[in-house]
Amino acid sequence: MTASRIALFTHRSGGETAEAVVRVVEAAATAGRELSAPPAEIAKHGLDGAVTPLGADLAEGVELAMVLGGDGTILEALRLFAGRDVPVFAVNFGKIGFLATVEREQLDEGIQRSFSGEFDLLRMPNLVCDFDGASAVAVNDISLHRRADARVAELAYSVEDEQLAKVRCDGLVAATPAGSTGYNLANGGPVLAWGVSGFVVSFISPHSLTARPLVVATTSVLRVQNLSRAEAVDVAADGRIIGELAPEGTLGVRFEHDRVLLAQLPGSSFYRRFGEKFGRLAN
Repeated sequence: MTASRIALFTHRSGGETAEAVVRVVEAAATAGRELSAPPAEIAKHGLDGAVTPLGADLAEGVELAMVLGGDGTILEALRLFAGRDVPVFAVNFGKIGFLATVEREQLDEGIQRSFSGEFDLLRMPNLVCDFDGASAVAVNDISLHRRADARVAELAYSVEDEQLAKVRCDGLVAATPAGSTGYNLANGGPVLAWGVSGFVVSFISPHSLTARPLVVATTSVLRVQNLSRAEAVDVAADGRIIGELAPEGTLGVRFEHDRVLLAQLPGSSFYRRFGEKFGRLAN
């Protein structure tokens, strides 16, 4: 697959990717590709006239998203194009870049591969939660957190109408396989290999010796209840605060299959990626 219209997203620090952006713009012009970006990206890099602005529906007409950034920027692009069959090809300009397709030292190869469609596609799930009349999508995790100035949270969760845990804690995380290597792993939860049919629930700093992570079936809805009668808890999707769960409120979280498309090099695997990224951090 070759893409004629490519959307560009970059690291929040413009200096990190300034030279790389110039190379992408020049390569797109040479290859006859239309390069687009959100207005904030155009302003950040001074790209007026060189890159066309994306409209209110940032995904309209886009056939490929190219990311020059870390996992946060990659997640932003994956959320934006969830359910739209737009591949996300990422060059790692972050610290870990677990979701990246290539490293920054492979920028020229990455540009060539992304423009010519020389990559495999990995279909990945996301989580969705509904509250306050809206839906929020997360590629990595949906989490609930006690507020900094509040007492510990009192949370319970149920699956298929069976309450499975009720714990005083700092919060709770529901993570996809892709997200299981993030906040969930820090909580002592299990790593789920990409392709495992399930999502994991773990507590943040539980005040209990019996609170254990649980892998939930993809067909089940997770319901989290805030048992406090006075304190709300914050709700985050991929680390971004999206709202609050009111005292005695309930939040439903459901799993959706094959909603995002991640570009990866032929022959890549979760196990190689996991060993390279996390093994490197230990050295």
